[in-house]
Amino acid sequence: KKEKKNLNTLSLSFQKLSKNTHKTKPTKRKLHHRIFPMEPVASGSTQTDPTPSSPSTSPPPPSRYESQKRRDWNTFLQYLRNHKPPLTLARCSGAHVLEFLKYLDQFGKTKVHVATCPFFGHPDPPSSCSCPHKQAWGSLDALIGRLRAAYEENGGRPDSNPFAARAVRIYLREVKESQAKARGIPNEKKKRKRQSTVTTVRLDVDLTKGIVGAGSNGDSPATSGAVPPLG
Repeated sequence: KKEKKNLNTLSLSFQKLSKNTHKTKPTKRKLHHRIFPMEPVASGSTQTDPTPSSPSTSPPPPSRYESQKRRDWNTFLQYLRNHKPPLTLARCSGAHVLEFLKYLDQFGKTKVHVATCPFFGHPDPPSSCSCPHKQAWGSLDALIGRLRAAYEENGGRPDSNPFAARAVRIYLREVKESQAKARGIPNEKKKRKRQSTVTTVRLDVDLTKGIVGAGSNGDSPATSGAVPPLG
C-alpha cells in the first residue's frame, strides 16, 4: 500500500510539472544593437557646426560730426575740380582756402550792415535794408576746423595743411570783428559752460559750373542750384 501511495504521488507531481512546463511562456530574446565605428571625414569635406552661428554685428553709424565732415570735404574737393584753372589738393594753399570762404558768402543768411547803413551797429534794426548777407563767423570757424581735420585724415601733412595757414586765422579773426561791429555785438568773452554735444553746421554746395579763380578778371566764383547756407 505504501508503495502504491508513493507511486501515485510521484505520478501526480510529474503531471503537475508537465502542465507547468506547457504553461510557461517562451522568453523573448533581447536584441543588442551593434555600434559601428564612424568613418573618418575626408580632407576636402566640411563638417557642419551644430552650434548656431552668432549674428554678424554691423558697425555703428557715423556721428553727425563725421558725416558733416565728410560732406564738407567732398564739397571742397569738388570746388577744386571746378576751379579755373583746376587745382589739385597738393597745390592748394591758404589763398585758395580764403577764395573758398569768400565764395561761400553768397549762400549766407547773416545780414552784415555796411558802414554807410543807418542800422550799422544796431543789433535789432527796426526795418530791413539792402545790406548783403554773408556767412556767419561761427559757421566759417566750424567749417575750417572740420576741413583741417579731414585734410590730415586723408593723408595730408600737418605742416602743409592749408586750412591751418596763418592767413586763414587772420581772415577769420577779421570776419569776427567786422561782423560784431556791424551788428552791434560787444566783443566780450563770456564764460559759458562746455557742452558735451558737438554742434555741426551743414554745408551742401552744388558746384556744377566753372568757378573763376583769383587770377581772372576779379569776378566772384559762380555756382548753380540752391544751396543750404552755413549761416
